[in-house]
Amino acid sequence: MVRNCLGLHIKYKIYLIRPQKVCLCPFLPVHPLHISTHLYIIQHPAEENKVLRTVPLLEACLPQDKCKVKIGRRFSEERDTELSTVCRKSGTLIFYPGAEATNLEEFILDSPVYPSTIIIIDGTWSQAKDIFYKNSLFRFPKQVQLKTTISSQYVIRMQPTNRCLSTLECAAVALSILEKNNSILETLLRPLQALCSFQLQHGAQIRLSKEYLLKNGLYPKPMPKNKRKLRKMELLMNSVKI
Repeated sequence: MVRNCLGLHIKYKIYLIRPQKVCLCPFLPVHPLHISTHLYIIQHPAEENKVLRTVPLLEACLPQDKCKVKIGRRFSEERDTELSTVCRKSGTLIFYPGAEATNLEEFILDSPVYPSTIIIIDGTWSQAKDIFYKNSLFRFPKQVQLKTTISSQYVIRMQPTNRCLSTLECAAVALSILEKNNSILETLLRPLQALCSFQLQHGAQIRLSKEYLLKNGLYPKPMPKNKRKLRKMELLMNSVKI
């Protein structure tokens, strides 16, 4: 029998069918977190079938009406009127780092409208870049990023740099800031920490960031010959955002 002690929706079965001794249910909040912020996850289709992903954990911790996942590469105003409306609202922010992005905490201090909705793109960095730049809808929300010293605890998956966060971690930090409640960060990170702990106990290995491996001469693959890719590697080695 599949353990479903918290009455979670069947869409979370990827975690609920885990063996009893590595069940993640005890690490989820008994009741969905009470938040006022609406969260939209724009998920690349390639992420949907990955086993060790963080979005289902995030969904399991938040109210269904406050956390929506939209899967796809392209979104238009005609085909997705809901997303179009959300993107055009003055209280909507989209998380995507870059030269045009404002740090979230600084934006809150200066903005006359307090953010009510956040959009986070879920995918690899190249997938997120593709979605962000090829969907004109995502030009409407204010572009923001997180200024944090937190290192990713998603240690079973390699990140480009030490400062890169998983989708769950990004949402956790953002919600703790917007809701002015630091306990949200702890609550949302708890199931991720348990997931990584279980995987490490059963054969998984800690995946150091590509940045760390390059700086310490531990990167196992030969350096790329493509000049653009080689330049990215050099930027990582010098801790420059790419």
